[in-house]
Amino acid sequence: MAPLRSSDIKPLGHSVQESLDDFFRTLNGHAPQNLYDLFLDQVEPPLLRATLRYCHGNQSRAADMLGLNRATLRKKLKQHKISADSHKL
Repeated sequence: MAPLRSSDIKPLGHSVQESLDDFFRTLNGHAPQNLYDLFLDQVEPPLLRATLRYCHGNQSRAADMLGLNRATLRKKLKQHKISADSHKL
């Protein structure tokens, strides 16, 4: 199967931009600290869950799709308290 190109998939940028705009509106002028870490803590778990669902819980395949080492994926799953077993068929 040919590699997937970014032009072949529905862009997520618009949805992310809308969510970020909503987030900044709720700040009412306050400046959050560690915004990058806050963003990753909100975005990474759904990405990991969706990828595991797509891969039917296969961590090796999910890690490959994410461009991560399998040990790194396992570390991130543990960090976010995500069970790969709950995404198996």
